Amino acid sequence: MSAVFSRDEVLSAAAALGFSGAGVVPAEPSAHLDAYFDWLAQDYHAGLYYMDRPDRTLRRRDLQAVLPGAQSIISVALDYRAEFPPDLLVDPSRGRIAAYAWGLDYHAVIRDRLRALAAALKKMRHKAVVYVDFGALLERSHGERAGLGFVGKNTLLIHPRRGSLFFLAEIVTTAAFDAYDAPLQPSLSCGRCTRCLTACPTDAFPHPFVLDANRCISYHTIENPGWIPRSLRAKFGNWVFGCDVCQDVCPWNRFAPVSRDSAFPSPPKHRAAPYVRDLLTLTDEVYRAWYDGSAVSQVGRARLVRNACIAAGNSGDTSLIPLVRSLTANSDPFVRGHAGWALWLLGGVDALRGLFQRESDDGVLAELGTLVG
Repeated sequence: MSAVFSRDEVLSAAAALGFSGAGVVPAEPSAHLDAYFDWLAQDYHAGLYYMDRPDRTLRRRDLQAVLPGAQSIISVALDYRAEFPPDLLVDPSRGRIAAYAWGLDYHAVIRDRLRALAAALKKMRHKAVVYVDFGALLERSHGERAGLGFVGKNTLLIHPRRGSLFFLAEIVTTAAFDAYDAPLQPSLSCGRCTRCLTACPTDAFPHPFVLDANRCISYHTIENPGWIPRSLRAKFGNWVFGCDVCQDVCPWNRFAPVSRDSAFPSPPKHRAAPYVRDLLTLTDEVYRAWYDGSAVSQVGRARLVRNACIAAGNSGDTSLIPLVRSLTANSDPFVRGHAGWALWLLGGVDALRGLFQRESDDGVLAELGTLVG
């Protein structure tokens, strides 16, 4: 059994698997651990309660709880930027989907490639655990230490030559390496730039380097299964899945390369900017045909239709009123309630007449009652 692995060989293997960046660091806790626990204490994780579970916090404090005998972390990056007409993305008649979800579901794409990389370690009788956007690793912190970028004021990892349009993933292993990577030069940073902070439609950054998920469009359109706060909805614009505003305005992203990976090609229009009216009438069959194999498939059709109701209300397009009204009879109460909000925005209080008589869900009744005053 080889006692020490070659860093250069593992980085070459990562490149051969299609990763756009890779680095190796010792398996030590994040240098930003105290800031992370302060973030949890402020309830900035919103409904992501799993992030505060004792087993998760233990593993973030001690990587030996992730993998006994862990000696190293291999961090990898994979570019996902694809080309798409920008005018379609801002068209209010279309819903907008975050760019990371335009291609194949990155969880499966990266997992399979990392397992191939981990297989070489396992052949030498080393243990290896693959992490792709799940588990108890502070991936941006470990990626920063591995030289894959610096953490920006929008909390994303930014590389000065690649921007922030890339995925991160890790292998925790019992293998040791002959050399380890170092962070980028401290001078590489956001400097005085605050474009991401001021551009956020919902003011989700209470401070630089701190994101409040309670106000984040991405959190609400993807992770929040229930009521989206009324005070935020009008600020969502046409976003129906995720949000890229803080990346769109970041000056570093002018250097972000277009992905050459076949998993993230230029998307068809329904993957990036489907018409709102098509989302309002989305069937299970069309939902599966359009989004199976993509990250959008993770939220389910009802949640995407709920989000489309908000985009419909924000569009100002009164021709959508009949479609929105039909959703006030939908089987999902959150779709009904958000459709009521859109109907109120497009047609006023009079458009809500008759909805109270046929509604029995307390949450929807409360929503409608708030709208009519």
